[in-house]
Amino acid sequence: MGQYIIDAHAHLWLNVDTVVNGSAIHPLEPNRSRSLFFGEERQMLPPWMTDGQNTAERFLSNMDYAQVSAAVITQEFIDGIQNTYLSQVQKRYPDRFFCFGMPELRKAGFLDEARYLIQNGFRGIKVPAARLPQQFLNEEMMSLCRLMEERGIILGIELMDGDAQVGQMEDIIQECPKLKIAIGHFGMVTRPDWMSQIRLARHENVYIESGGITWLFNDEFYPFPSAIKAIKEAADEVGWEKLMWGSDYPRTITAITYRMSYDFVTKSQELKDCEKRMFLCDNAKQFFGFGELRELPYIKNMSE
Repeated sequence: MGQYIIDAHAHLWLNVDTVVNGSAIHPLEPNRSRSLFFGEERQMLPPWMTDGQNTAERFLSNMDYAQVSAAVITQEFIDGIQNTYLSQVQKRYPDRFFCFGMPELRKAGFLDEARYLIQNGFRGIKVPAARLPQQFLNEEMMSLCRLMEERGIILGIELMDGDAQVGQMEDIIQECPKLKIAIGHFGMVTRPDWMSQIRLARHENVYIESGGITWLFNDEFYPFPSAIKAIKEAADEVGWEKLMWGSDYPRTITAITYRMSYDFVTKSQELKDCEKRMFLCDNAKQFFGFGELRELPYIKNMSE
């Protein structure tokens, strides 16, 4: 039997070789699945990705196996800016991926770059506000938000822990009430005052996606009962129709399989089937504007 699932937060790249806050992030030899990450050696990719490439084709293989119909590809400074590659991915697989573009937001003049990305087909712009100065909202950033609202472009954003940047988000929402906003990492759910970010979804066009939730509850590990509790708590606050599942692939699957990043939801006895459908598919399909989804059958393992 097939199913429909949309991953609202995943990453792709051809190569990672970047500098964030003065610290290098780049693959290590000979095992290129590991990286130098802010001065520490980290398992950035599953150990079998030995060439360091986190490609669309590899992800599609994972998606097909795990019965995930489509995915939203976000960006982050620690990935390196991947606009060139993600533009190719979007054109090659328009029914499987929604890709965010990301201008170089750490330098003045990013508004013109964002305008270029929009003209070249990106339907979303990513702002990793958690890695920008705490006061990230300046006149150029507000102008970017006005442009996105005018063009119907989605803002994807992750915020610093708690309410550090929530006030600035309220200013953006007040100025641009029709701007569609997806707030990532489930409000940094394991940090104090995480609900202040969730409450932003009380506004009509603001949604929450759960990318990284298995990472945030990694100490508890599968089947992440506290994550289920937090999802229910958020739904009580803003409604099930405002929440979307995201995996944060591929970094999260160094600890668990890709299917495990969502089936703790499907196997939960605490959630209704209609709640699971909204969280795992329906909300993201409507929010990101996916068309007809591919129904993917279950394929038995050789071990079954």
